[in-house]
Amino acid sequence: MIKYLKVIIVILSICYPFIVYWGMSKYGVNLLLILLLFFMTIRLIVGGDFVERKIIIGTILCVGIITLSSGAKLGLMFYPAFINFGLLIVFITSLISPISIIERIARISEPDLTDKAIAYTRKVTWVWSLFFLLNGGLAAITALWASEEIWLLYNGFIAYVLIFTLFLGELIVREYIRMD
Repeated sequence: MIKYLKVIIVILSICYPFIVYWGMSKYGVNLLLILLLFFMTIRLIVGGDFVERKIIIGTILCVGIITLSSGAKLGLMFYPAFINFGLLIVFITSLISPISIIERIARISEPDLTDKAIAYTRKVTWVWSLFFLLNGGLAAITALWASEEIWLLYNGFIAYVLIFTLFLGELIVREYIRMD
């Protein structure tokens, strides 16, 4: 049951901008905000590790603060920015610890990393940190000053293309470095 809930959560997370865009015109922002908070609570209950739970709690608090200060619509539209900034915090703070988040991920498939590989994972962690900073900034800009259509285009399509491009680019660079 938990496995199916996690799959549904991933699908809903990916579809979030489309759900918000469509739902604002059909049902209004207050219902969507209640659904978002319900969804985030379910994510918290079935969520993954401690880090993921911290991002969820931080996002709930930030959405709540924005909603109380500026309205439910802006709170809903800021969700992608908060997720990016939460990931930024996780990635940046992992650079302070001896093992970066990318190194932890890499050690799942390759437990014995060379010093060169460890240095590479730290660089990749910096690249993803910069990405989350820029992507979160653009998500915030679209929430504040763009039309709902531009917000949807960026957060529901362009951001995913950028994530995929960075991920694919990193895979290509990693294979090139391994051949060295």
